[in-house]
Order: sequence, then structure tokens, then C-alpha cells
Amino acid sequence: RSKMQTLKNWLISRFPALASRDYVLFLIGQFISVIGTWMQATALPYLAYRISGRPLDLGLIGFATTLPTLLFALPAGVLVERWDKRKTVILFQAIMSIQGFGLAFLTFTGQIQIWHVVTLAFFYGSAVAVEVTARQAMLIELAGRESLPSAIALQTTAFNLGRVLGPLGAAWLIASTGSEGSVFLANGVSFVFVIIGLFFARTSFKARAERSRSLEDEAYKQQNMSSEFKEGLRYIRQDAVVLSAVLMSALLGFFGIPLLQQIPALARDVLKTAFDTEALIAARTSSFYTAQGVGAVIAAFMMAYLSSTNKNKILLWGQIAFIFPVIMLGMTLNTPVALVLLACIGWGTVAQLISMNITIQMLVPNELRGRVFSIYFWALQGVAPFGSIMIGWIAQTWSVQTAILTGGVTCLLGIVFVRLFFRSPD
Repeated sequence: RSKMQTLKNWLISRFPALASRDYVLFLIGQFISVIGTWMQATALPYLAYRISGRPLDLGLIGFATTLPTLLFALPAGVLVERWDKRKTVILFQAIMSIQGFGLAFLTFTGQIQIWHVVTLAFFYGSAVAVEVTARQAMLIELAGRESLPSAIALQTTAFNLGRVLGPLGAAWLIASTGSEGSVFLANGVSFVFVIIGLFFARTSFKARAERSRSLEDEAYKQQNMSSEFKEGLRYIRQDAVVLSAVLMSALLGFFGIPLLQQIPALARDVLKTAFDTEALIAARTSSFYTAQGVGAVIAAFMMAYLSSTNKNKILLWGQIAFIFPVIMLGMTLNTPVALVLLACIGWGTVAQLISMNITIQMLVPNELRGRVFSIYFWALQGVAPFGSIMIGWIAQTWSVQTAILTGGVTCLLGIVFVRLFFRSPD
């Protein structure tokens, strides 16, 4: 018992968010859910590319998934500040579960087509556009302000552990059942766990922002949604630290993250061998996602353990670890080298995202957090639909390697520009 207590005390000292029972309940459910999410994220593009064999379709799916962020993330930032964030997350997790069950039904019955995948990707992305903003704004209510960096890093660690376990689970289920439908079914069930966790969790640190105007007047609230959103924009423009983080996230969202949607094409076409079978291609695709996930997990653990480290330095190293391996990935024809590069890319992606997330959430006042985070999320994923289409079009017209090289070089030039002309986060 004393050893367990000692271990518990050590864990809490290193990861303060674990002191909150409510946060732990959420984290456990979220971890199970993200495993299912990454299982589906692996199987869905694999299925789509197996059906059509067109890189542009991979870009189209990415477009459909992220377009709702462009449409809904900004108003969601205002709305979630008026809603109970815990109940909002529960509702939209349930909606995402329905999407998983829908994909499973269509796949098991043999009716699945590309337009089904695109439509359900849009449905899923619409739920994510609201849920992510509510969930991120909810973390401080579960863990408290002092533990917020730890809470963000631990949630990201769970998310990226799912990036490792999800692709492995997807490959195993597809090999065992012979159908991607089993993966989609497992994902639908996985959302139930985070819903259960949040039913038992309570937002003990719920912030009650003080306002000079009464929020009881519903008519007043409705007519001022626009002005509240503009208030969030004004805050970003006036805070150079937050502004630089938003600009960097937009660059990553447009030119960086859409490159990874081409992994199935990379595995099937660019790095093909004379001995390829469908099983080998599926395994190679899964290993690429897993390698990226391993790098991401390492970054998340580092950020959780080194929560006091200068975030600007971590952000810079994350950008280096992302950009140069992406450029090299566009030139390699060697699978082991590609695996190492994807692990570096995973590390760099997560190091950047956690650094920017913590910077924004720690600097922004409680009453503006939902709005400012929704703008940051919009910059990261709202521009991604057009990046997905552009990268998919380049891959379809020229080659997958040309698309990856283009994205990597553009990210390099863009980051240099932002760091020269805008103040970087401290």
C-alpha cells in the first residue's frame, strides 16, 4: 500500500492533472475512444483507396472531414461558452458514434461507395468542429488552471497512444474478419466509454466568468453573438504571441497535415514491391500510421513530463522535426527510411500542436477561451479542406512525391516568414 501511495504521489507531482478524479474519469474514456478513432482513421482511407485507386479521392475525404471546421468552428466558439461544455461533449460524442455505426452497416452489407465515405466524413467532421472546441474549453473545468498544461499534455498523450494502438488494431481486425466494417463497428462502440466517463465526471473547477452585462437577457445575447466573436478576433490581433501561434497553425493546417492523407497512396504505389499482396499493402499502410503515432506519443510524453519547459523552444524543434523529414519523405523510395521519417514527422507535429495549444489556453482569459480557441482550431483545420484538395490534385496530376515535396518546402518558407515578421510564442 505504501509503495502504491508513493507511486501515486510521484505521478501527481509530475502530472498534476491526475489529482483530479473527474479529469481521470474523462481521460480513461477518451483514451479508449481515440483508439477507435485511429482504427477508423487507418481503415477508412485504406478502404477508399482500395475502391478507387485515386489520390484525389483521399484529398476529397480530407476535404469533407475538415470543411465543417471552416463552416462551424467559429460560431461554435461563441456557442460553447453559453452551453454546458460537459453535456455538449457527451452529445457530440454520441453523434460521432452514429457515424461509425453507419459506416459499419454500409461496409458489412457491401453497399459502401466513395460518396458514402465522403458524406459520412462530412457528418463526422461537423460533430468534431463543435466537440473539439467544447472539449478543450472543458479541460480547465475538470483539472483547474494550475494543472491545465498537464491536462492538455496528458490528453494529447492518450490521443497519440491511440495513434499507435489504433492502426495496429485496425490491421488485426481487417486481417481477422476480412472486412473494414469490423473496424468501423469497434469505433462506434468506443465512443460509449468517453460518454460514460463524462456522465460520472463533474466540472469541479467550472469557471464562472464575470461580465459587466447580464447574460440572463436572451435577446441581448442573440444580438451580440457577432460582437462577442469580434471581441475574440480583436484579442488575437492585439496579442502578438497568440497571433503568431494562429498563423503557424494555419500554415500547418493548409500545407502540412493534408500531406499525411496520402499515406495509403505512398504505401500502395510509391513504395510498392514486386511481391506485394493486399495483405502486405494493408500491413505497410498500418505500419506507416503506427510509426507516425510512435513519434507522436514520444512527443506527448515529453510535453507532459517537461510541462515547465520553454514552449517556444519546443515549438521550434517541432517545426524542424516536421519540415525536413517531410521534404526527405518526398524523395525516398526506401520503406525503412520512410518509417523513421514518419516517426520524426509524428514527433514534430505533436510538439508543435501542444506548444501552441498550451500557449493559447494559458494566456487567454476564461471568458474568451472558447472564442479564441475556436479561431485557432479554425486556422488549423478550417483551411485544411483546401489544402487537402490541392495536395490531392498535385498527387493525382503529377505524383505523390511531388505533392509531399511541395508541401514540405512551402511549410519551410512559411515558418521562416512568420518567425521573422511576427513574435513567436514564449
